[in-house]
Amino acid sequence: MEFKHVPGKNKGKLVLYALSTCIWCKKMKKLLNDLGLEYSYVDVDLLDEVDENEAVSVIKKFNPRGSFPTLVINNETCVAGYEETKVRTLAQS
Repeated sequence: MEFKHVPGKNKGKLVLYALSTCIWCKKMKKLLNDLGLEYSYVDVDLLDEVDENEAVSVIKKFNPRGSFPTLVINNETCVAGYEETKVRTLAQS
């Protein structure tokens, strides 16, 4: 599975699982960019079947609903959905 990397301020390992067609996923990418945070992302719907299944299984470890966007933080916790306040708090920490 190939992730795209966006340079910026390092606030831990941020990995965004998104869908290319999802308005909330686009808003999350814009928020991360506007805050100048470093992160990696993958558009799950553009992956082949094997990588897509792997991505969904990773997402469900952190976000049992399997919803998008899912922002995994340091392989420990996640922000499920577009939670602007939580992301802004992370950026200020």
